[in-house]
Amino acid sequence: MADRGRGAARGSRGGNGARGRGHGPSSSQASVDKPRREAILDLSKYVNERIRVKFTGGREVTGILKGYDQLLNLVLDDVEEEPRKRSLGLAVLRGPTIILLSPVDGSEEIANPFLTQE
Repeated sequence: MADRGRGAARGSRGGNGARGRGHGPSSSQASVDKPRREAILDLSKYVNERIRVKFTGGREVTGILKGYDQLLNLVLDDVEEEPRKRSLGLAVLRGPTIILLSPVDGSEEIANPFLTQE
């Protein structure tokens, strides 16, 4: 009970534990390859391009996309926070907080077509 470290004895995912749950290379599922799911967004065409990112909570930044991963974590350079034009430099943006991605070049704001005129 004194040794409560992160050993392989408890909660381990690796190894050949006595509990065979069918996960891992020894499983019969290993011979059947599942097709890899394609990403919904193809961000490779926006690398080294300026993009606008909106977050939960209302913040909005623009910057040059330098990298990304499968969780939609982004690395942006020359980042500026929009309403105040505050310069943030190089930043890592967490994917779960992002609600909108948009290229800055080639987009323009239009009037709301659903707004009723009184």
